[in-house]
Amino acid sequence: MKTCPYCGYRNRPGSLFCEDCAQPLHEDARLMTLQTRQIEDDEIDLLSQSTWGTASFEQHAIVIIHVRDASEPLHLRPTADQLTIGRADVSNPIRPDLDLTPYGAMENGVSRLHAAIARNDNTLTLVDLGSSNGTFLNGQRLTEQTPRVLRDGDEIRFGRLVTHIYFQDENGF
Repeated sequence: MKTCPYCGYRNRPGSLFCEDCAQPLHEDARLMTLQTRQIEDDEIDLLSQSTWGTASFEQHAIVIIHVRDASEPLHLRPTADQLTIGRADVSNPIRPDLDLTPYGAMENGVSRLHAAIARNDNTLTLVDLGSSNGTFLNGQRLTEQTPRVLRDGDEIRFGRLVTHIYFQDENGF
């Protein structure tokens, strides 16, 4: 682990820049330049066909949430109501539907009721519930109480806790 000299975040081995604040982790990193690799024509064709993950969330689909550094993903079946996400607190009787406490929620700045996922027809939306440290969708901070459509493969960050969301048919397709 390489600790960032600017913010103290513990980064994965081999990181050149801090995953939290984007500052260089090595003193000579400011002077370092990486040569741009030439992309072949067949690679350009493949890249031009890439699209965002689907926003369509079918009736019998489930949500798979991968928490960074967790060994097993979480499998959820969202209902028409919203699914709250946060961390449990023994001093507070209000509990989130998805408790991220076992994944370092407290240390990573996850609020008790941090965000929510809601099902709307054939899509899922994510909304920040007024969290202290923000909810980020693909690197962009969400405006409080403003729903954003989720897509298969999106990165969601609750404070500093990084997750990825995937859609899967209940039969595994």
